[in-house]
Amino acid sequence: MLDLIPIAFRNVNQLWAYILTETLKRLGLSCVVICPGSRSTPLTVAFAQQVPDIEAISILDERSAAFFALGRAKATGCPVAIVCTSGTAGANFYPALIEAKESRVPLLILTTDRPQELRDCHSGQTIDQWKLYGNYPNWQAELALPSPEMGMLAYLRQTIIHSWERSQTPTKGPVHVNIPFRDPLAPIPDGIDLSHFQSQFHPEDFFAGISSTTALHCPFPIPQEWQKCDRGIIIAGVAEAQQPQEYCRAIAQLSQTLKWPVLAEGLSPVRNYANLNPYLISTYDLILRNQQLAKQLAPEMVIQVGEMPTSKELRTWIDATQPRRWVIDPSDQNLDPLHGRTTHLRVAVEQLVCEEVGDKGEKGDKGKNNLDYLDKWFVAETQVRKAVDQTMGTMEELFEGKAAWLLSQTLPPGTPLFIANSMPVRDVEFFWQPNNLGVRSHFNRGANGIDGTLSTALGIAHRHQSSVMLTGDLALLHDTNGFLIRNKFVGHLTILLINNNGGGIFEMLPIAKFDPPFEEFFGTPQDIDFAQLCATYNVQYESISSWEELQQRLNPLPTTGIRVLELRTNRKLDAKWRQQNLQKFATDIAI
Repeated sequence: MLDLIPIAFRNVNQLWAYILTETLKRLGLSCVVICPGSRSTPLTVAFAQQVPDIEAISILDERSAAFFALGRAKATGCPVAIVCTSGTAGANFYPALIEAKESRVPLLILTTDRPQELRDCHSGQTIDQWKLYGNYPNWQAELALPSPEMGMLAYLRQTIIHSWERSQTPTKGPVHVNIPFRDPLAPIPDGIDLSHFQSQFHPEDFFAGISSTTALHCPFPIPQEWQKCDRGIIIAGVAEAQQPQEYCRAIAQLSQTLKWPVLAEGLSPVRNYANLNPYLISTYDLILRNQQLAKQLAPEMVIQVGEMPTSKELRTWIDATQPRRWVIDPSDQNLDPLHGRTTHLRVAVEQLVCEEVGDKGEKGDKGKNNLDYLDKWFVAETQVRKAVDQTMGTMEELFEGKAAWLLSQTLPPGTPLFIANSMPVRDVEFFWQPNNLGVRSHFNRGANGIDGTLSTALGIAHRHQSSVMLTGDLALLHDTNGFLIRNKFVGHLTILLINNNGGGIFEMLPIAKFDPPFEEFFGTPQDIDFAQLCATYNVQYESISSWEELQQRLNPLPTTGIRVLELRTNRKLDAKWRQQNLQKFATDIAI
């Protein structure tokens, strides 16, 4: 392999690409996903020269590549770069970029382009790439054409530094840099003599002072009005915390200081670190289906940590009771879809400075009243949790909701788990049992789409311990090109496939009563033989016929390769079970 510096001085394009990639390496970039193409040749060569400092992964399908990069960024918390050629290649990044924006994941989108003189003249593989992604990027720019002038190289360096920073502050998200190149694209002479420049260029001086951006964490005192309220709740919403134990401990400390229950979304780490939080409520969605209980448990104040949970029951209840609310989240975004009486505190929950545990209970009658309210939640939680666990534990039929319940008790500690959208995320909210396994749940709940499900899961699992994905058949089929990543994938992913031959979530909607057109246009059964599909991609496949068999396959997990465990269920019977039983768990509870 040729050394990096000599290649950089083969032509102006390679010098430009070297400055760009070396700047990113020094900022801390550790992974780049590269899609094949010609216009991106200078960047591809430069990134290839940065291996092993930057892992470079070649992925054929741009949509799949972008979601794989999204998964890597989710797993690491650090920006991941994606490179593509000119033309419609970059348009295939769009769904993942939207998800990155909505779920606040740092991505660096590097689209290469033809120079200005080859645009708007029907030159091949050329479209208008400026602001290709509308307003979704945190920041976007088109670079100047490559130039060997020191001032222009400094401009490139600082623009890339700014791009890196904007992908992380003030809110994480995607950044788009469009990069035009003239021919020659390969590292061959272009007629410009760079030998004199090479002797004058001193990399250590040029790149001095580059460092990764780190967030400042200043302590924030909790408001006094919280401490004076004896009917408050904390909602631990959708969150992919990079330090989940610290995150859960901070919520627990706030909860114990205030003596407020914590209503923990199934996608919150709080349910997987249950021993840290003695005031954990996991069955709130089922509790709130009892209208009498919902009325008795109405709060005066609500602290929402992160995004609002998936539960429609919870949202309806909050909207109806109109409590005073605070949203704790360091981003600059509006996280209140209910438009209530809400104050956004732009801090991380870990920054809150709480009183010592026990202080609040010493404040006379007010402390007792608060504990009475807390006790009501505990009575409801204990009884509903028992009912759910007894029902699931004795169920032998293959009801898809039990898969989520079983995963919450069976997975090896610390397992990364990607949960697909539609019914899987809802079943996790309904049935996921609090545990102390430290399972690391991931999901694409920004735009809530099914695009890129497999590719995102593979990105999360890459170079990680054995991982699992819970998905329905349509979400998996929508992204089967993700299987093309298998030869680049390092690690293991078990795909727990709930195959009900169609869109189960639509069975829960009013349109399900109208057939036709329901089955053809909403249920959309695909009638795919997944054993044959897996054989096509050389992916291991097993059909699961019992819950005992599934438990055996989930612990221990393999350490290499991709495996599909197919669990066949009846879409209409599953929907009927939910409609008949979700309401019953809290029916007979009195507090």
